Amino acid sequence: VLRGGSEAPQGPGARGVGPHTQVVVYDRQNLMFCVRLWWMCQWVGHAACAVLDGGFNAWLGAGGEVASGESALETADLKSFSPGVNVFIDFVATKNVFSNLHSNKQTIIDARAPARFRGEVEPLDPVAGHIPGALNRPFAENFQANGLFKAPGVLRAEFEQLLGSRDAATVVHHCGSGVTATPNLLAMQLAGLGHTKLYAGSWSEWCNTPGLPVARG
Repeated sequence: VLRGGSEAPQGPGARGVGPHTQVVVYDRQNLMFCVRLWWMCQWVGHAACAVLDGGFNAWLGAGGEVASGESALETADLKSFSPGVNVFIDFVATKNVFSNLHSNKQTIIDARAPARFRGEVEPLDPVAGHIPGALNRPFAENFQANGLFKAPGVLRAEFEQLLGSRDAATVVHHCGSGVTATPNLLAMQLAGLGHTKLYAGSWSEWCNTPGLPVARG
């Protein structure tokens, strides 16, 4: 684990990440959070980023070495980053997406737990429910019991069953705050279904915007 002291300069260059650095991200929460960092690397144009399948627990289970304390960091030269046009949509674009939902020109996949999707509970946001027309694919369904991603063929079959006749290229992912939707995005890539997009504002932005429709059930 690379850590900087309280006086350490901030930013990817200060962490040793330059234009040609291979980044590998992981966490110990069943990949709930680190895949968002993988997505952010794609967004800023740093394609050399990978996710450690199974996270820190898989590393420990495989006998991987670990270290503690602060690590010496060598500052890397930065390059100019530009957002990836194929990985992100903003709120205005999402409203346009919503207008196409019922014509099968667009598909929204919600990664939250089924009870939150149905609007039965809402522990974080002021409004319970989901975007009308959205499909539900809880992000945890992408993983095996041991924390590893399911096999690509299994993921593909599950997503194809969810999508039905919908084109995978039309998919936009969201969750509560744009974090746990990213495992769905990566899972579709692993399944060979191509690059899809993330609505980063997700349900928190949608349900806090007056006048937007909400579905339950």
